[in-house]
Amino acid sequence: MKIRFKLFLIVTALLATPAFAQNLDSLQAVLRNTTGDSTRFALMIDLSKKYQYKNFANAKQYSEQALALAENKNWPWAKVIAYSQVGFLATLSGDYTSAIKFDNQNLQLVIAQRDSASIAETLNFLGNDYSDLGKYDEAYYYFTQSYRVARAINDSLKMTVAIYNIGTVLTELGQYDLALDHFSVATRISEAINDIDGLPYNQDAVGDVFLRKKDFSKAEDNLIKALKNTKTRKLTVLEPRVLKHLARLYFETKQFDKALASYDSAAKIYKSNSNQFGVAEVNLGISEILIEQDRFDEAQKKIEASLATAQTFNADKMSIDCYKLLSSLAERKEDFVDALDYHKKYKQLEDSLFSRDMVEKIFQDQLRFKTETKDFEIATLSKASSDQQQEIQREEFIRNILVVVVALTAILLFSVYRSGQRRIQINKLLMEHQEEIKRRKDELEQLNQVKDKFFSIISHDLRSPMNALSGILNLMEGDNITREEFSTLTKELRSQFNHTRTLINNLLDWALLQMDKLKIQPEKIELSALVGENFNLLASMHLKDMQLINKVPANTFGLGDLNMLNLILRNLIVNAIKFSKAGGNIEISATEKEGWITMAVRDFGVGIHPEVQKILFEKTMGYSTRGTANEKGTGLGLILCKEFVEKNGGTIWLESEPGKGSTFYFTLPKA
Repeated sequence: MKIRFKLFLIVTALLATPAFAQNLDSLQAVLRNTTGDSTRFALMIDLSKKYQYKNFANAKQYSEQALALAENKNWPWAKVIAYSQVGFLATLSGDYTSAIKFDNQNLQLVIAQRDSASIAETLNFLGNDYSDLGKYDEAYYYFTQSYRVARAINDSLKMTVAIYNIGTVLTELGQYDLALDHFSVATRISEAINDIDGLPYNQDAVGDVFLRKKDFSKAEDNLIKALKNTKTRKLTVLEPRVLKHLARLYFETKQFDKALASYDSAAKIYKSNSNQFGVAEVNLGISEILIEQDRFDEAQKKIEASLATAQTFNADKMSIDCYKLLSSLAERKEDFVDALDYHKKYKQLEDSLFSRDMVEKIFQDQLRFKTETKDFEIATLSKASSDQQQEIQREEFIRNILVVVVALTAILLFSVYRSGQRRIQINKLLMEHQEEIKRRKDELEQLNQVKDKFFSIISHDLRSPMNALSGILNLMEGDNITREEFSTLTKELRSQFNHTRTLINNLLDWALLQMDKLKIQPEKIELSALVGENFNLLASMHLKDMQLINKVPANTFGLGDLNMLNLILRNLIVNAIKFSKAGGNIEISATEKEGWITMAVRDFGVGIHPEVQKILFEKTMGYSTRGTANEKGTGLGLILCKEFVEKNGGTIWLESEPGKGSTFYFTLPKA
C-alpha cells in the first residue's frame, strides 16, 4: 500500500503541473522541450488519455512510448500506469488477447506491491477481457476474485462493479432472473454510494436481459434511459454497447431502418477507436437484417469478415454467432449441405464453450458467492442508512438554527419592506404629480400654439370682409357704382359674410369648449331628420347649387348632443361643398353595428393627398386650402369636429383619393 501511495503522490504532482491544463498542441510542445524522464512519462500518458477518443493511433503511440520508457527505467510505479493504459486501449480496439497480456503483467506488479485496490481493479479488467472473448468460466473466476479482494479492503465501488460484471456472465449463460437479481443489488448500492456512472451500465444490462426474454417494452424503456444517461455522462466506452442492444431490439420488432441507424452509430464509434472486434460485432448484426431483406450475398460477405476477425482474436463467442448465422443463411439459400456443416461447427464450438462441467462449476461457486453478496448488500445499505440518519439529525439541527435566523430576518425584512413601501408610495405620488404637471404644460403649450394660430386667422379673415364692406359703402355713398356692379359685389359680399359667420360660430364654439363651458346633453336624435334639416338650411344659401342626397335610413336613432351634432354635420357638409365642383353631389349615409352608428359624409370632389390627410385633425396645424370656387378656409372646422365627436364618445376619420373625392366618417352611440 505504501508503494501505491507513493505512486499516487508522484502522478498527482505531475498532473497538477501547468502543462496539463493546456491543450494538445501545447502539451506536445512541452513534451518536445522536456528532458526530465518522469515528466516526459506523465506527459505521454496524459496525451494518450486525451487522444483515446479523438485519434486512436496517436493515443496508442503515446501509450507505447510511455511503456517503453517505464520498462527502460524499470520504474514499477510507471509500469503499472503504462500497462493499465495500454491494456485499456487494447480493450477499446477489441484486441482482447493483447489486453489479457498487459492486464496479466499489470496484475503481477500490483500483487508484488501488495496494492489491494489495484489488484481488485486489474482482476476486474481481466474478467472483462475473457468475457468479451466468450471465456465465461475464466471471466467468472476473475470477477469473483475481484469481489473478494475489494470486500477485504471494504471498497464498495469495486465490489459493486464486480457484482454487475457477474450479472453479465449470468446473462450470457441464460440465467436471466439470477442476473436481474445481481443488477438490482448493483443498482441499489450504486445509488447508496452515489455511483452515478454505474447507473447507465445497470440500465443497459437490465435492458439486455429483458430483450433476451422478449419483453420488448421493458427492454426499450431501460435502453433508452441508458443511452440518455450515457451521453449525459459522456461514457464513450458504454455508448456503442447500448446502441447495439437498441439495434437488436429494433431488429426483433421488425424496425429495420431504426436498427440499421443504431448499428451505424455504434460502428462510427468503433471505427474512431480502430476497434475491429466491435466493427465485426456490428457487421454480424447488420448481416441479420440483410438476410431478412433477402440480400444474401451482402450478408455472406459481412459474416465471413466477422468470422475472420473472431478467429484472429480467438473470440469463441463471436465465432459461434458467425457459424450460427452462416447456417441460417445457407438454409435460406436452400444450400442444405453447407447449412448442416455450419450447424455442426456452431454446436461443436458451443458445447466446448458452454460445457456442462464449466456451467456446473460456475453455479456451485455462485451459491457460495450469493451469500457473500447478500452480506455485503446488507452491510452497505445499513451503513448508508446510518449515514442517512446522521445526515438527517445534522440537517434538523441546522434547520432549527435556520428557523431562528429566518424569523429574525423576516422581522427585519418586514420593517424594511414597510419603510420601502412608504417610500414607493411617496415616490409614486411625486411621479404622478410630475406627470400631471408635464401633461398640463404640454396642453398649455399646445393651446398657446392654437391660440396664436386662431388670432392669425381672426386678424386676417375678419379684416378682409370688413374692409370689403367698408369699400362698397364708400362707393355707394359717392354714387360711384352701378346697379349691375352692386349686384355682383353683393354676391361676393354674401360669400365673404357666410365665411365670416361660419368662422365666428366656430371660434365661439371652440372658445366655449376650451373653457369647459359647453355642457354635453345627450338625447335621442332621429338622424335622418337631422341631416334633412341641415341640408335645407345649407340649400337655402345656394352654395354652388349642389345636389344634397340624404341616404340615412328613417328611424335611425343616435344618442348625442344635438348642438354638437349639428355643428359636426354643418362643418363636414360645408367642407364637402367647398371642395366639390358646382352642380355636384353630396351624400350622407349611416350604418349600424354592435351598438354604434357610423355616419359618412361623401363628396365627389378634388380629394385630399395622403400627406395632408395625416395632419387635418391636428390642433397645432390648422391646415386649410382654397376650394374649387376659390373659397377660403381656416382649418378650424375639422378640429372642432374631432373634439365634438370625441366629447360624444365617438371617433372620426376619413378616406380620400385625389381626383375622386373624400368620405368623412364619425361614430356615435346608438340610442
